[in-house]
Amino acid sequence: MKKKSKFLEEFKKFILRGNVMDMAVGVIVGGAFTAIVTSLNADILTPILAIFGGTDFSYLTVKLGSGENAPLLTYGNFITAVINFLITALVIFLLLKGINKLTEKLNSLKKEEEEEAAPTTKKCPYCISEIDIKATRCPHCTSIIEELEK
Repeated sequence: MKKKSKFLEEFKKFILRGNVMDMAVGVIVGGAFTAIVTSLNADILTPILAIFGGTDFSYLTVKLGSGENAPLLTYGNFITAVINFLITALVIFLLLKGINKLTEKLNSLKKEEEEEAAPTTKKCPYCISEIDIKATRCPHCTSIIEELEK
């Protein structure tokens, strides 16, 4: 009984972790995205390509054998699936490229703000004059400035 309870606790902890939930959301959004790309290919791109190529890929077949019940090799559907994959990969690549570029810009802006915000001077504890942050001796009163441990 105790072993079963521990197993259920571990499983519950695993399921409720952020990574698993993020993955589940990703799968759901990915499924919806795939439907959009499939529709883009089937309803827009394939007819346009058919104008130039004279054929719709999805109807390309080869009959294997003879007779009424001979199996069909529907290689046109495979070509359509490959086109769907390439379009999906291209769109995801462009999205990730854009996101990465935006992230780089935001990170560089954040670094610039941090660099600007970093102090460049400090006060001498003896004469209270403002001195360079790297100074070890005050140029005004010539006192030795000891670095305080942080």
